[in-house]
Amino acid sequence: MEPTVSPLQIGEHQIWPPLILAPMSGVTNRTMRALYKPFGLGLTVTEFVSSNALKYGSKRTMEMIDQHGLEKPVSTQLWGDDPETMAAAAKVVRECGADLVDINFGCPAPKVTKTNGGSACLRDVGRCERIMAAVVEAVDCPVTMKMRLGWTESDLVYVDVARRAEKVGIKAVTLHARTARQFYRGEADWSHIKRLKESIGIPVIGNGDLDDAHLAMQRMRETGVDAIMLGRATLGNPWLISQIADLMEGREARPTPAPADRLRFCIVHYERMVEELGEARAVPQMRKHVALYLKGIPGSAVLRERIMRIPTAAEAIGVIEETIARIESQSTVAA
Repeated sequence: MEPTVSPLQIGEHQIWPPLILAPMSGVTNRTMRALYKPFGLGLTVTEFVSSNALKYGSKRTMEMIDQHGLEKPVSTQLWGDDPETMAAAAKVVRECGADLVDINFGCPAPKVTKTNGGSACLRDVGRCERIMAAVVEAVDCPVTMKMRLGWTESDLVYVDVARRAEKVGIKAVTLHARTARQFYRGEADWSHIKRLKESIGIPVIGNGDLDDAHLAMQRMRETGVDAIMLGRATLGNPWLISQIADLMEGREARPTPAPADRLRFCIVHYERMVEELGEARAVPQMRKHVALYLKGIPGSAVLRERIMRIPTAAEAIGVIEETIARIESQSTVAA
């Protein structure tokens, strides 16, 4: 069966399939990356990490860049506003096993932008260039960059920043096709991603509103991008990854599993998180995941409310198991 797309080449790393899990704060820890990798990801990215926190040896931050080894290759994403600090942080994450270093010029969250990090850097393209040059100089692995269109709709700087990135040695650029001020409102405008692909010579990775496998492939064809990055759409639905990987490999996309089977995987996810993080940390983190795995299941609104109040993993898993039994019982009666 002939692949329908080409591998993504970033430095010495050949990424196949050209399908990347986006960095998501509080979500893409090593447990989730290892769980999601077998669905067909070519590359995973850590939660985005503060360069200042690495500078001071924050224990929590060091956990965020930890790896299983199962999810390799792994890119570690850094944010910050100071070239020297970003360069020092890049050296740390490289020493800790990062295969690639990614620079965050995309996060619109106030906790990041209030210190001029993330997408706030796009207000000063010269500073973006100095940060990129310092990080490239600091490490012996490929450096990539992720950004938004600009800080506001009236100041779209993405082509300028990408050309500067190419000039200083950045090996690939990811574009989320919204401005910082949009957050996640409205729709991602992929015409900008097409324009970026036509404007630079290094690989371009497209990101934004890819919640359907056939739509994702359509976006690749229309824009000519070298890879796509998936984020929020995979939460509670890692089967989207498999469906896109199938299409990339020239196969028909497999169907989404039945609700009961989706919830069985949810239990695996829950148990793995408890093993890795301990119950006290896993239970609150898994509430949002369980809510998403429940999406589309009859009575899910009531179940989500119930899950949000449950204090222990055993009780939460019990509720999920009850739901599986109810679904299967109803299926038997219907048959």
